[in-house]
Amino acid sequence: MIRRPLRPLVRDQRGATAVEFGLTAPVLIMAMMGIFDLGHNMYTAQMLQGAIQEAARDATIEGAAAHTGDLDNDVRRAVHQIAPGATLTFTRKNYASFSDGGRPEDYTDVNGNSSCDAGEPFEDSNGNGTYDTDRGRTGVGGARDAVIYKVDISYERAFPIAGFLGQSNTYQTSARTILRNQPFDAQGARVPVTGNCA
Repeated sequence: MIRRPLRPLVRDQRGATAVEFGLTAPVLIMAMMGIFDLGHNMYTAQMLQGAIQEAARDATIEGAAAHTGDLDNDVRRAVHQIAPGATLTFTRKNYASFSDGGRPEDYTDVNGNSSCDAGEPFEDSNGNGTYDTDRGRTGVGGARDAVIYKVDISYERAFPIAGFLGQSNTYQTSARTILRNQPFDAQGARVPVTGNCA
């Protein structure tokens, strides 16, 4: 007697679409939010790269050292149009040539262990009195110097999907460019001072 009323129910297909939609909708929504988040982050990174390229070009002219704050604010405004709560950190390092960019200061490896140990002599290229793994000097430098302009950015993601995937809801990226200052004068001499590693 109980089997008869169940037979029509087993064959009844009404409502199956709603159940299927209920099962697949969360996955689709999460995938779409992930795509939107990825797109937003890529667009922000491209805007940042374009803004620092323009600021770096403007920083290569004579007298630009007095206006680095204005140039940084231009980059900040461009990024804040897309990521309003973004935190930006600016760094500039200058080098005598492009090939010096990111290179460590030269030292004599007396004991042959590939590190600058206490007492080993080194050339203090940036003049700060200590051995550095980057020989660059802070700032925009002078005429004909190569300058690495780097901006680090951090902001809360526009879509909260990362938390569901075990990632941080804070997105971080950086962009950098290297340009040579215009030849508005003779390049300043960089005479390295010798010192000993500490």
